[in-house]
Amino acid sequence: MKFAFVAARTAGAEEAKAGLAARYGEVAPKEADVLVALGGDGLMLECLHRVLGVALPVYGMNCGSVGFLMNEYSEEDLPDRVRKAHLSVLHPLRMHALTASGVVEEAMALNEVSLLRQTRQAAKIRISIDHAERMPELICDGVLIATPAGSTAYNLSAHGPIVPLSANLLPLTPISAFRPRRWRGALLPSNVDVLFEVLEAEKRPVAAVADFTEVRDVISVAVSEDRSVGAAVLFDPDRALSERIITEQFTV
Repeated sequence: MKFAFVAARTAGAEEAKAGLAARYGEVAPKEADVLVALGGDGLMLECLHRVLGVALPVYGMNCGSVGFLMNEYSEEDLPDRVRKAHLSVLHPLRMHALTASGVVEEAMALNEVSLLRQTRQAAKIRISIDHAERMPELICDGVLIATPAGSTAYNLSAHGPIVPLSANLLPLTPISAFRPRRWRGALLPSNVDVLFEVLEAEKRPVAAVADFTEVRDVISVAVSEDRSVGAAVLFDPDRALSERIITEQFTV
């Protein structure tokens, strides 16, 4: 089994990479059977973006803090752990953001696409689902739509629901909604097309963020799940992602 290793820019992760490479050998990612990510969830997300649409699974080991998407770190029996690991394929959200200057920016998100106010003024956003207007005006700090894998990240912090991987649902969650004040969001089928339109964009500018990509001064943002591409991630049998997402719902 051929391994490629990538480490976060921390002393612990770099030391772990050196030890594993010395023990198991190291090749370039294009020659590897598995990409081993050493760090935290941020590094894992970067690696998954790198392998979107590429037949290279990612096996993460936690050398960071939270490590929700990572396995426990150990130098022992790496080939055997990888052979026994469970495979999950994550499909991204594809964002098309139209800016006030008329430029269309495209980006992928494995966690979420979020719209966020840029100034002290609350944002005003119209929401349409499959060309049908569902929310004429949401006054808020922002709004996001998440993947099931990303539902435990920013979406959960914004009080959105956790969604199992097999549910084929996308949580749509407001961020500090002012009007309608009690709207808590929606669960959408994963095959819908979502359109966010920024109202009063000059007075209330809004930025759109797809994982690492930020686009400022947007006037509309279209989002849909792209099942034509995916990223493969490997989990130890006792760390299966689907099980962790269920467990997270019972964590106080």
